[in-house]
Amino acid sequence: MIVRKTTVGVQVGSVQIGGGAPIVVQSMTNTDTADIDSTVQQIHELARAGSELVRVTVNNEASAEAVPHIRDRLAARGCNVPLIGDFHFNGHKLLEKYPACAEALAKYRINPGNVGRGSRRDPQFAQMIEFACRYDKPVRIGVNWGSLDQAVLARLLDENAQLAEPEPLEAVMREAVIASALESAHKAMELGLPQNRIVISCKLSRVQELIAVYQTLSQRCNFALHLGLTEAGMGSKGIVASSAALGVLLQQGIGDTIRVSLTPEPQENDRTQEVIVAQEILQTMGLRSFLPLVTACPGCGRTTSTYFQQLAQDIQTHIRHKMPEWKKRYHGVEDMQVAVMGCVVNGPGESKHSNIGISLPGTGEDPVAPVYEDGVKTVTLKGDRIAEEFQALVEQYIDSHYGRKTPAPPGATG
Repeated sequence: MIVRKTTVGVQVGSVQIGGGAPIVVQSMTNTDTADIDSTVQQIHELARAGSELVRVTVNNEASAEAVPHIRDRLAARGCNVPLIGDFHFNGHKLLEKYPACAEALAKYRINPGNVGRGSRRDPQFAQMIEFACRYDKPVRIGVNWGSLDQAVLARLLDENAQLAEPEPLEAVMREAVIASALESAHKAMELGLPQNRIVISCKLSRVQELIAVYQTLSQRCNFALHLGLTEAGMGSKGIVASSAALGVLLQQGIGDTIRVSLTPEPQENDRTQEVIVAQEILQTMGLRSFLPLVTACPGCGRTTSTYFQQLAQDIQTHIRHKMPEWKKRYHGVEDMQVAVMGCVVNGPGESKHSNIGISLPGTGEDPVAPVYEDGVKTVTLKGDRIAEEFQALVEQYIDSHYGRKTPAPPGATG
């Protein structure tokens, strides 16, 4: 059993981070925030895919001015996902000049390395915290080793140089990341922001470095922690690196909210893959359930036909497409297990272990496909419409086994 380590919860709009709440999935837009139409569309797509928090860049006056309009447009669509403002360099000025932006955002993200240089750092950081206190907003103290607070790093390097046996540079860098986060968080508390309004993140791009930093961080504090491998990369590299890092930490009970930062393919503006990957990490680890999982065999010489591959893909796509509707209508459907297997070797057994499964005929086998529901064979499919018939059986199983949610009474909210 995985025991979560953070006991302090942070409320971000309607979503709680930490304090025993389920681990939260979040993402970030890559549109120009000042382009209201594009940003609203992307946020809506991310929320529909399952992003429970969405971060937007607030880097200039046009984007700050757009934020409340974005929130209102989303509300008109029935999308109330909390929005996080990502601030660097000039956040103190933007929050002061655009109070509607400060009010519309559910959380502010502050990078201690980019909040101000030299003598301007402390007063500009204090101003950001003052706005968080004024508008009762939580803050993420988000340290990134690509934009590390140079004053903290220089101080620790000087201290390390005085040691009889200095630590390697990598160890000093890790300590600088942690110190920057914790010192900034405690400074925010001195300025009046309570602990239950603070989330910390320490983003690095190397798996082992990230694991080491968060393990140390979790031992030194009880702040809610946001996990993510920064600049994880594109495609399978980004997915594997993020899964490896986050999987280790989550297994140790470290982390209260996660983001999988994937580089989109060229000319690709769909950000939902990172949400899907984050959900699948949590669900395959048994930490949360988001939608029915499809078990499918990899194929071998016994399965020279690609029919079972296409059926597995079609079922998986159908489930993800239908899940927003099913989630409203059926209780517990996200825990369902579906199996699509390619031959008689493991097909019947794996199908019996699922709520509903089909064992398709392998090479040389009889052209029939037995279907199992809760371990019992219920029907054998034949002919050219096996895929359509099995999809219909999945729908029937959901309708008969998960029941319909009781509609909320008029005027109820939730």
